[in-house]
Amino acid sequence: MPFPAPTPSTDPNATRAAFNPLIRPYLVLTIGLTITATVVGIPLAILWFLGVGQWWARHYFDRLECELTPKTLRYRKGIIIQIEKTIPLENIQDVTFIEGPLLRQFNLSTIKFETAGQSQGQGSQMTLTGVIDAHAFREAIMAAREKLRLPGRAGLPALTDGALASRAEELETLHAIHAKLDEIAELLKPR
Repeated sequence: MPFPAPTPSTDPNATRAAFNPLIRPYLVLTIGLTITATVVGIPLAILWFLGVGQWWARHYFDRLECELTPKTLRYRKGIIIQIEKTIPLENIQDVTFIEGPLLRQFNLSTIKFETAGQSQGQGSQMTLTGVIDAHAFREAIMAAREKLRLPGRAGLPALTDGALASRAEELETLHAIHAKLDEIAELLKPR
């Protein structure tokens, strides 16, 4: 049964990440070693290394995709169980690089994103392993996130009419508070 090809981006401003093909032998090796670590899994590890692992890694790699749009980061992976995550850029709290000895051997790195949820403990994590030029992709994500956090810069609209009215109201209130503080300061001076 052929697998459908990755869907092309509908957003002309999207950046698609490219993945290093060396992720395939890395996945075969790490999963095979994990299976071998359990004594019961040794017969399964033999099957894994004789061909099942290569088949799985090839199809996994073909289905792997990541896309950065001006507002979100979308990641998709999986063969039988497909996982697709879309993370709003403003929710990304931390970006971590992981480059262990085995990853370096395959010229790979892992980027781990930690996100904030609406309440305590609802944040999630997403990991990307094997992105080509991971540092540049991380910088593109951080730059897109900063554009969202700093409206009015980089050609983004500053504020809507409702937001402007709200800001004007806040400014008026602050001026009134300032005037009252000046009055209080004047009253306290003679003492």
